[in-house]
Amino acid sequence: MSHPIPAPALARTPEELGRLRSRLGRVALVPTMGALHNGHRSLIAAAREHADAVVVSVFVNPLQFGPGEDYERYPRDLDADLAVCAEEGVALVFAPSVEDMYPGEQIVRVDPGPMGAVLEGASRPGFFGGVLTVVNKLFNLVRPDIAVFGQKDAQQLALVRRMVRDLNMPVTVVAAPTMRDPDNLASSSRNAYLSPEERRSALALSRALLAGADASVTGPVGILSAARAVLDEAAQATPPVSVDYLALVDAGTFTEVAADHRGDAVLLVAAWVGRTRLIDNVPLTL
Repeated sequence: MSHPIPAPALARTPEELGRLRSRLGRVALVPTMGALHNGHRSLIAAAREHADAVVVSVFVNPLQFGPGEDYERYPRDLDADLAVCAEEGVALVFAPSVEDMYPGEQIVRVDPGPMGAVLEGASRPGFFGGVLTVVNKLFNLVRPDIAVFGQKDAQQLALVRRMVRDLNMPVTVVAAPTMRDPDNLASSSRNAYLSPEERRSALALSRALLAGADASVTGPVGILSAARAVLDEAAQATPPVSVDYLALVDAGTFTEVAADHRGDAVLLVAAWVGRTRLIDNVPLTL
């Protein structure tokens, strides 16, 4: 006889969170904006390995959306998210309202510095300030021992690590590898926006990264050239892939690498397919 899956506890306010958190031991936090998919499941699985209990936050953070971005249409389905969390053995879900997270105007924010002004930060001004501010608040409210972030959001991961280091936060940041769908598209809540034709075009992102990785022995110039060739071809596809940026950066600073760079690096791409903006990356060692 199968046993029903125990539902995670649900906290909707910081006060409820505080009461429920006090009953848990060593906690790993997985911050999300909901619309949970297999990528989130992999983050929760990684969190389970590091703690007695997993807490998942579900909050679509308005601070990290710019004018004209998809805040209003971002997928929201808390019942489905709770079902995923139950299946994955999550102990507690924190799903606050905007009013609970931001009871007044958020005047004080975390400044991501120069590392947050390039690539995603250049394309989405204010984005990383919004991300780091909400992560800081979640750390203060949940008081996790561990926090798990995906490698897919490589620049976000690097900035959270830097914030934890620079502000002496008592949290260990764990990176989970990028989860991919069977067709090799990086798992993302925004994939739901893609039509079948757009999805086929979007596969050029992972193909470009693979081409770059295969060319790693040729150095930075060869890596970028191999990846760019795939993206140039995809720009002629129907529908076309419109590249925002393709970059090879130092894994620690997110500055573009020199032609003679040796060591860890990250090859990143961001592109539009129709109305949907997608990002992907692959870590490399040169």
